[in-house]
Amino acid sequence: MKFLHTKQQPPEILAVRTAAKTAIFEVQQVDLRFSNGQERTFERLTPARKPAVMVLPIENDELIMIQEYAVGSERYELGCVKGLIDVGESPLHAANRELQEEIGMGARDVVPLRVLYSSPSHMFSPMYVFVARDLYSSKLMGDEPEPLLQVRVPINQLDDLINDSNFGDARVLSALMLLQRFQAV
Repeated sequence: MKFLHTKQQPPEILAVRTAAKTAIFEVQQVDLRFSNGQERTFERLTPARKPAVMVLPIENDELIMIQEYAVGSERYELGCVKGLIDVGESPLHAANRELQEEIGMGARDVVPLRVLYSSPSHMFSPMYVFVARDLYSSKLMGDEPEPLLQVRVPINQLDDLINDSNFGDARVLSALMLLQRFQAV
């Protein structure tokens, strides 16, 4: 990568300890010594390195999005089909499985767009972003606590959605901008 200068020596990890743990999250404190001798303690979510997928299904020039409750913002958010990749599963297979679980459709054409990283300063969880086309009816049982509401957004209205101040999930905004670039090619 031409923009990232990798000549710097990574800091030495002196110690890693658990600061807090719940059923879902573990917070670690990481003691570091930088190449200039400075020492600092950083906190991070345990790097489970469990990757996820996000899928942008397109049918009839419409992006099929979902609305589901987000406990972080304590409101319903508009988002994309997404979920964790199961052990032994490829990102492509996970993308098609999540489509079937969340919107009841599979895809014959699934195209990778990019891998995104959310907050790499505090955790490492890669998310593979795909565009799905040539959809067909296929339902699998998912793990959602309530049915997900489908919202169809005309592709020609993506700018309006991106500019909507009530819509702010950074991962989804990034994916939509990647989709715009993909559509322009």
